[in-house]
Amino acid sequence: MFLVCTRRCGGTLFRALFAEVEVDAVGAYQDHRVAQPGYVCLNCGSPALDLGEVPAALEADARQEEAETAVMAEVLCPVCETRVQLDANMECPNCGSPLEVA
Repeated sequence: MFLVCTRRCGGTLFRALFAEVEVDAVGAYQDHRVAQPGYVCLNCGSPALDLGEVPAALEADARQEEAETAVMAEVLCPVCETRVQLDANMECPNCGSPLEVA
């Protein structure tokens, strides 16, 4: 985890917004869990970002783009007779008719 202020104010203390804290019967801290990532800078009050998550997010985006651009087959549209490469949307880009792979 590497938190930074979005305003770049130089603050080094942050508050987790969605953290669940477990305490015992007398109220003493026992454990915590971040339910949803969300942080605020205690210096200026701006949202904070976790730069440690950036490489994983970029990799996930790249995998998603690669899956969306994968070509399954090349067919002729039965309506407009355009040669079409089928992908995830499975419709002709020219006329919008649904396409099927036999």
